[in-house]
Amino acid sequence: MKRGPNNTNKALFLDRDGVINVNHGYVSKKEDFDFIDGIFELALKARKASFIIVIVTNQSGIARKYYSEQDFYALSRWLENQFWKKGIKIQQTLHCPHHPKFSHRCICRKPRIGMITKAAKRFNINLKQSILVGDSLSDMRCAQTAKIKTRIYLNPHLARFKGTLHKAEHKPYYQAKDLHSMLKLIQ
Repeated sequence: MKRGPNNTNKALFLDRDGVINVNHGYVSKKEDFDFIDGIFELALKARKASFIIVIVTNQSGIARKYYSEQDFYALSRWLENQFWKKGIKIQQTLHCPHHPKFSHRCICRKPRIGMITKAAKRFNINLKQSILVGDSLSDMRCAQTAKIKTRIYLNPHLARFKGTLHKAEHKPYYQAKDLHSMLKLIQ
């Protein structure tokens, strides 16, 4: 693993459902998994710019008993293998299997920062040099609380865009219509 300045890494944190794949709701099988256009290009550019890639995903379908944790692990192995086939290493996939209504409150469910701090400690990540891409405001709150410098809210339904990527007015994050528009933020 390449080290950045001061022996730290920069990371591209990716939410899964809605960023890596189309969020069909509680996706647990590869047959239901549709990659979002541009995800491989974004990840490849990040790796070439010495970012490590970490997936951070809330998976309340486990707490709701829609699928098992073993189902999640099997899908994650398949997902990571799809990236590997394109020359992209996913450093780790972290997940929160909890939901306060169906299990218990935890420190890992976004917007809490448990997954981020776990990855930061394990991989010596400098969060101020890192990027988080998410499709919900809880992803943005998580990134802000964790002090991740670059936060990108992916929302293809934002109609008031003047372009495909812009700094959200009075918000501590960028808004993007698609993954291709984010490529210029990866350096």
